[in-house]
Amino acid sequence: MSLVLAAGVPAPAPVTLESLMSAAPAAFAALFQPYTVRSVTIPNRVWMAPMCQYSAEPTGPRAGVANEWHVAHYAARAVGGTGLIIQEATAVSPEGRITPYDLGLWNDAQTEALRPITAFIKAQGAVPGVQIAHGGRKSSTERPWKGGRPVGAEAHGWQPLAPSPVPFAEGDPVPHELTAEEIRTVVGQFADTARRALAAGYELLEIHGAHGYLIGEFLSPHSNRRTDEYGGSFENRTRFALDVVDAVRAVWPEELPLFFRISATDWLEGDGWTADDTVRLAGLLKEHGVDLLDVSTGGLAPHVRIPVGPGYQVPFAARVKREAGLPAAAVGLITEPVQAEKILANGEADAILLGRELLRDPYWARRAAGELGVEPRTPSPYHRAW
Repeated sequence: MSLVLAAGVPAPAPVTLESLMSAAPAAFAALFQPYTVRSVTIPNRVWMAPMCQYSAEPTGPRAGVANEWHVAHYAARAVGGTGLIIQEATAVSPEGRITPYDLGLWNDAQTEALRPITAFIKAQGAVPGVQIAHGGRKSSTERPWKGGRPVGAEAHGWQPLAPSPVPFAEGDPVPHELTAEEIRTVVGQFADTARRALAAGYELLEIHGAHGYLIGEFLSPHSNRRTDEYGGSFENRTRFALDVVDAVRAVWPEELPLFFRISATDWLEGDGWTADDTVRLAGLLKEHGVDLLDVSTGGLAPHVRIPVGPGYQVPFAARVKREAGLPAAAVGLITEPVQAEKILANGEADAILLGRELLRDPYWARRAAGELGVEPRTPSPYHRAW
């Protein structure tokens, strides 16, 4: 996809700390208000978006197993004051990995390796969450820093699975079209992974329905060409997503939160998933036990023009909150504390998910607290620095 500024859209007026305090003094420091969902209280609204590290072993008994890199990566953000840490897209099956180097949660070795990570996150006063996912037709690819192209068996690859035999991009391998029985198997894999996530110590679960991976492929008419009960109408295209939610909610404890990540639009004209569809699905997800919608966009098709700018996805989250009555988190080019504070103070989202900004600065939450006049949550060994 190519990223461009929307033509004719004026640059937003600069936001300053003084203007924010003047405009909404009662909501000041909303970024550091706790957020309670079911039995879990997240200490602030600075949340880490799931971001794949592509750093696990691709084959053998350690395939998909977290290692020292993952421990250090997640520990740094917990120490840095992030309130909720959602672990990267973690595959529900070997063929559900985006790359052969993804984390998985389909066996005992993977479950055991994640327990020290969740324990450390909790010890820092943060909440450990995990995103469970299936890559669909975008599976079996090389790591992004090596080009990200599809790989075959010689590079630990496999034939991807999808709702329809439609490749992601021209020249990509044709994915295997899932049968109805195979769809039910995948639904069961999501439920099994949810059970393992609980055993690994996670307190929050997110289902990945965004960015053109398997659930998103079922949602969009651009990638779903089926003529059975899983294709065609809105009701049929959303059936797989709701089946997954129901299966996961049935095994995930009632007292623990369930989130769902969605691409609010494919940014396609004519045959894509739309913002209207997202609002409609959000209402159904709420009825099926989802507690918050993590609102992103895009990823379903290549070479899509996206009107990128600071906070460009926030209006989609705001619309979900306003029209569907489902709490929503905003993500996408939110980089400055005052910017994040304004989004919350204006009621456009319930929390802020940071992605690349937390890769650049694991201590973003501490910096934000300082800028907003809030005392940061500090580990005792670091107290002298604050």
